[in-house]
Amino acid sequence: MAGEPMTKDVIALTKKMPDPLSVLAGLLSGGPDKLVGAEGDGAVVRLCDEQGRPLVSIEAPLLVQVRGEAQRLLGAREPQTPYWWTEARATTGVKEAEELAGTFAARLATLVGGTAWPREAARSMAVVRTDGVSVVPAPAAAQPAVDVLTDKVAVVIQDRPVVAMTAWLADAFRAAAAAERGLQIVTPAGTRMSPAVRNALPGWPSRWVVQDERDGYYDGLSGAVLRWDNGLFVTVESPEATPEDPRTPAARTFGENIADTGERQLALSFRTVHPADDRLVLGGAVEAVWREITGDPPAGWGTEEPANLPWSLRQLTDVAHERTPEATWLVVVGTPERPGLATVRITRTKAGVEEDVTLAFGYGPGEEVPADAVPAAAEALATRHDLQSMLVQIRRARRDLSVPPRFEGPGVPYAFVLGAEEVRTMPGDRARRTPLSEPPRELGPRTRPALYYPLPGDPSDLSGWQDFERLMRHLKGD
Repeated sequence: MAGEPMTKDVIALTKKMPDPLSVLAGLLSGGPDKLVGAEGDGAVVRLCDEQGRPLVSIEAPLLVQVRGEAQRLLGAREPQTPYWWTEARATTGVKEAEELAGTFAARLATLVGGTAWPREAARSMAVVRTDGVSVVPAPAAAQPAVDVLTDKVAVVIQDRPVVAMTAWLADAFRAAAAAERGLQIVTPAGTRMSPAVRNALPGWPSRWVVQDERDGYYDGLSGAVLRWDNGLFVTVESPEATPEDPRTPAARTFGENIADTGERQLALSFRTVHPADDRLVLGGAVEAVWREITGDPPAGWGTEEPANLPWSLRQLTDVAHERTPEATWLVVVGTPERPGLATVRITRTKAGVEEDVTLAFGYGPGEEVPADAVPAAAEALATRHDLQSMLVQIRRARRDLSVPPRFEGPGVPYAFVLGAEEVRTMPGDRARRTPLSEPPRELGPRTRPALYYPLPGDPSDLSGWQDFERLMRHLKGD
């Protein structure tokens, strides 16, 4: 990958919406000779060189009405909500392009009031001299977020504190999937990943690639040492490797500094299947669990990160309805005081309208994980929200919910819940006769109950996975 251009993100956080004159002043930060082009019905504006190749790409401003998102994703002090979030991506294979992006953000913040991130990238408002500057052609995917495109993968290079599911990255996910390519995200060693990206990252050849001083590159989720070979990052094999035992070496960095900090996460994954109905309100299952666990509803949601909209079942339902029959992907967030993040995928299937939810809450040292609230959350889903199944885990992981490129260890199952319809259709009394030491509890009406299966849930006792696997084999009739 040496010699390929990389990109640099610069973000303006402003109290006022950037008006056309302010944006134009920023766009002309390279002088009046810079060409301006627009794509995506004006959603993305680009500063280009004389051959029309992009130097800087600017996303349409996003109004953020959810407190704490700039801190969560950028580590930046944000204006009081609501505020406007405007992203620019520069081709850093050209030094002047990064200066252009910084000047754009600095001018924007000065003209309409606000700050720019990172601070060192937006210190000057002077015209950037770019005479004779040229860049490589735009990638065939025509996606601003894609830095390298091969016949196997699209590579995105992110130099941010947290890799988030921004509009840029969401476009790259969709473009890679449509082209049947993998997506490989390359970051510096200090970068973490949002659960929203981690949950959406497909399997091989997609992966998180972390730059490392000692081992070159490694997989941020598995620790496997990687190398660039024939158009994609692949695992390095030991000389003693065999097809039965590949013996992929692990990066030393991945296994370091893994002492228990006392931080914990309560993680819930569940699916609901609703009968299709024009009066159906979506998002209620997420809200019900959130209220049972934290005492409050979610703070906000969005179709990308940062989550920019205050929590609203009506607006969420309207967005999903407008996108039918296409699937709708959403992110739901909590407050800085009680970190919580969920990803929701809403799809229309033959069974009805399905909501697949992956949700986690973070707790610091000295904060008690409210595991005793899990049965009430399960009952709310089972009785009011058409629960199909739910798995609850407790894991040693960061309170802020971000995913570090370090070994965190698996969570341990705390409970599994089988919805009433699944219990009803299971032959005989199989659902009630289990190999576990403790029998399941009934949730909901006695004539049509869901079943709650308690599991150990202690992060120091990995036998919980053995119990869970035995339960799954039993329920499947194996």
